[in-house]
Amino acid sequence: MRLTLDEIYRQGLEALRNRLGRAGMIRFLQQLEAGQGDYAKERHKWLDRQSLEELRKLSAADKPRRKRRKS
Repeated sequence: MRLTLDEIYRQGLEALRNRLGRAGMIRFLQQLEAGQGDYAKERHKWLDRQSLEELRKLSAADKPRRKRRKS
């Protein structure tokens, strides 16, 4: 039996509702909403303004430093 896209959609919603409940289903579906804009273009706008060395410094600043054990 081959399902139509509408049937797959309806059965998928039913499965989500059965497994997660109505509120969980809604929360899950909200995560799937498409955003706006073009992430690649936006990323280039802020990344292209920084040098590779600046990005390395930012990356190093975010890493937690390990304490050395005394022997």
